[in-house]
Amino acid sequence: MSNSDGNNLLEGLSKAMADAVEKAGAGTVLLNARRRFPASGVLYDSDLILTASHVVEREDGVPIILWDGAEHTANLLGRDPGSDLAVLRLSNPVSPRAEFAAQEARVGQLVLALGRPTPEGIQASLGVVSAVAGPVHTRRGGLLERYIRTDAIPYPGFSGGPLIDSAGQVLGVNTSGLTRGASITIPSGLALQIAKSLAEHGSVKRGYLGVRSQPVEIPQHQQDGLGRQQASGLLLVGVEKKSPASEAGLMVGDILVGFAGQPVADPDELFTYLTGEVVGRPTAVEIVRAGKLQKVTVTIGERK
Repeated sequence: MSNSDGNNLLEGLSKAMADAVEKAGAGTVLLNARRRFPASGVLYDSDLILTASHVVEREDGVPIILWDGAEHTANLLGRDPGSDLAVLRLSNPVSPRAEFAAQEARVGQLVLALGRPTPEGIQASLGVVSAVAGPVHTRRGGLLERYIRTDAIPYPGFSGGPLIDSAGQVLGVNTSGLTRGASITIPSGLALQIAKSLAEHGSVKRGYLGVRSQPVEIPQHQQDGLGRQQASGLLLVGVEKKSPASEAGLMVGDILVGFAGQPVADPDELFTYLTGEVVGRPTAVEIVRAGKLQKVTVTIGERK
């Protein structure tokens, strides 16, 4: 490849990245919701802003600055400390809003972390996706189902801002409030799911089953009875009295292997299933009792 071709390729990439920042920057706002310095947020609907919960210290009349310098105010609708996400409602609808990517981030993908920490304009940091993983326990007592890690530098005020791809579409919401000494990104699909619950209910419902469990291997002959390959399940070592599990007839010694049609192999998987719309609903649970697969219906309680 000639130097001319290389320069043209680099110039094309540079222009595409600048265009992506300009596009996504229009949906990235400044929030003055804490004492020290502003943070960022993502305008995901005409009057709804998704941001990091730890940057929202005031709940009413939060000053918001848009891409064009226009000033608005917003009020907190709800927050979820477990995922460090919060949703605020603007006093008036505005545009344009951010565009979210249909595809999940991929390891090795070039990405940009954006922030609007000052009224002077959008800021960006280039990086590569180094991991897409989960679940992970957070220092705020939650369990994040999925997260993205990049080597983009999280400058002060970037928390709550978007991680975008080369087309200017949002891949997730950045936060430094979940893990010590590092910034991670909550993928857009999960972030929007949590945002929906916060906008409607003010919080994320977390389910309560009322069991203590530990992982246990499932013998091969019992795996055959499941109709799927599943090497482990959860041995119930405790069932609380008057709990949803007790009311449904679950017993110490049962091996929980499925929840709402999904296999359950470890406690983290069960934890992730006990969220959102499942709370308060009759839910099918698969157990192995005395070597035989059984299905039990449990009405999931809400953890207080």
